[in-house]
Amino acid sequence: MKSDITLISETISYAREKRSISWFHTLSTLALVIASLTLTLLSIHWGIKLIASIFSGLVLVRMFVIYHDYLHESILQRSKVANVLFTLFGYYMLTPKTIWRRSHNYHHANNSKLFKSGIGSYPVYTKSRFEKLSLKKQSQYMFVRHPLVILFGYFFTFLYGMCIQSLVKSFAKHLDSLVALLFHFTLHALIFILYGWEVSVWFSFIPHFISGALGAYLFYVQHNFPGVRYEVDQNWTYEGAALEASSFLKTSQFMNWVSANIGHHHIHHLNARIPFYRLPEIMKNIESLKNPKVTTLKIKDIKACLRLKVWDTDLNMMVNVSK
Repeated sequence: MKSDITLISETISYAREKRSISWFHTLSTLALVIASLTLTLLSIHWGIKLIASIFSGLVLVRMFVIYHDYLHESILQRSKVANVLFTLFGYYMLTPKTIWRRSHNYHHANNSKLFKSGIGSYPVYTKSRFEKLSLKKQSQYMFVRHPLVILFGYFFTFLYGMCIQSLVKSFAKHLDSLVALLFHFTLHALIFILYGWEVSVWFSFIPHFISGALGAYLFYVQHNFPGVRYEVDQNWTYEGAALEASSFLKTSQFMNWVSANIGHHHIHHLNARIPFYRLPEIMKNIESLKNPKVTTLKIKDIKACLRLKVWDTDLNMMVNVSK
């Protein structure tokens, strides 16, 4: 088997963007976001508005992953236009740059470390640690990982987690979280004033509810799935965390497009500088990356992932707290 260093070195040649392709994906996705949201404002049949609203939510997920790639410095660096575009998009999605970079960079550096993996991802306690917690702290831990909290990710993960919580913890350091809140809700308040509550549902609530729920579940399933491995510091390696604690989310071609290939998460964690549109190419060409730990969006697999609550150090696996 190849060493970790050899495996990472094999990905380096792919960690180069093709600027024209990056712009194509960015601008075409942005155009779809604008077009689908515009349809929700028009005086057309409610069925078309519903389809446009749902599609808007899905395309917002794609645009968010592209934004995420920009912040990883894998695409469109040193472009003033891209900087303005993605800054505004981060405000719109309630994921301003400072909090996203701080939490997400920490996540990449500490993925799958027991006791350190909670920032930028879902907290993971060992079974023994969980059992020693007070009932209040156990409830708080279980609340964060509850399926309904993930479903309402727009409110819990993005509105509260990314913006309100960051302001409470460090107001001066995360002023752009306040800007994001003002930008986001001013825009949606204008839609409500100009078009009324019904259009606000199509334009504001449904797209953000869908993108928030899918985004929160993607955060979850990427590192909480049957077969995931967590380690203490002395046994942890960056490459092991990428391959053993990051899933390959196997989906349809359409959902691969919606998620901008972020389902190839084991490769993304191996080298975050690889542009999203090159991830399938690497999986196809590098033999060592062709057999990742797989999950899907099938109901049975979603249930299997959501049942996982704590890390059992005796069994070396994630289990439900009832076990």
